Amino acid sequence: MEDNGFNRRKFLASGAMATSAIVLGQLGFAQGSTNPLSNTNKGELAGHATGKGTLPTRKLGALEVTGIGLGCMSMTSNSYNPPRKKEDMVKLIRRAYEQGVTFFDTAEVYGAYTSEEYVGEALKPIRDKVVIGSKFGFVIDKDGKSIGRDSSPGSIRKAVEGSLKRLQTDRIDLLYLHRVDPNVPIEDVAGTVKDLIKEGKALHFGLSEPSLENIRKAHAVQPVAALQNEYSIMERVHEYKTLDLCEELGIGFVPWCPVVRGMMGDKFNEYIRFAPESRFVAVPYMSPEALQNNMGLLDLVREWADRKGATPIQISLAWLLAQKPFIVPIPGTTKLHHLKENLGAFDVSFTQAELNEFRSQIDKINLIGFRERESVLKDV
Repeated sequence: MEDNGFNRRKFLASGAMATSAIVLGQLGFAQGSTNPLSNTNKGELAGHATGKGTLPTRKLGALEVTGIGLGCMSMTSNSYNPPRKKEDMVKLIRRAYEQGVTFFDTAEVYGAYTSEEYVGEALKPIRDKVVIGSKFGFVIDKDGKSIGRDSSPGSIRKAVEGSLKRLQTDRIDLLYLHRVDPNVPIEDVAGTVKDLIKEGKALHFGLSEPSLENIRKAHAVQPVAALQNEYSIMERVHEYKTLDLCEELGIGFVPWCPVVRGMMGDKFNEYIRFAPESRFVAVPYMSPEALQNNMGLLDLVREWADRKGATPIQISLAWLLAQKPFIVPIPGTTKLHHLKENLGAFDVSFTQAELNEFRSQIDKINLIGFRERESVLKDV
């Protein structure tokens, strides 16, 4: 789809884009830089990532991962596109590793179960060279549908045993509570994960979309390595208190939907209308009114893309990376050229003056359909 004369797929045609961009030293990876990326871990430039390529790394708590990971949900779920063939996605995951990606995100509910199977088969030959994140917490019926939440200790253990089998591994590097179960105290969940860590079945603990209060409660029982919440250049609710709390407690932040469900590419425009069965229908900022209104921010991102010789996707990811040194986005894709485009965000940098200018421009755009800031005080 073409929109305003710019197509995200054109980035491959301009192979010189990386040369127009900025060497990693200018990205803020050097000590003493004023760029927010300056605290990125230094193992990255020495080739710490173990794929054929090398990418910058960051820390989620004590867990070191590539600064951009690969989200594997869309490969097998019907959320945003039809499920893809297993052999194709296994190949894509391995190609991601060859490009330098060492951080892969999945969950038992994706598919359901099949995303973990794909990830497990793809990464089995290189298991000790990668980091796998997976999640528990949903009740899944015989048809593979999520029908509720259950984070009781017995359910957690059952879920983890199933995940280990599907992932063909003996441990999950980053084990997340997918969503808070209102019927189970978060301290009990953290305690169960703490036991699993002692047993070696998990290595680090993560949470997804909890309240600020529950982050503190869980962290007091078992240190939380990562928080996985929606965060993007459009959905910025977690800039209210959440990022500050992560910084205070030493928790990494993993944005899901970092490119706004594809909106930062050319997937949508203000005229698109979704089929009634589409998951997008339930997303407030994807309503016809919201899309028409919110395209103003995409237009701004396009302007910065032109200015930087990049694509809107790359600008969006690079902007996220520049916000805090502990932010690690996990854009999902089912296509190799989109994967390469995503990783091209490492070649885009902003000076502090540019970040300030960009932010002032963003703040002038009145977006609709996004969460109110007080929502961070509640579990999603």
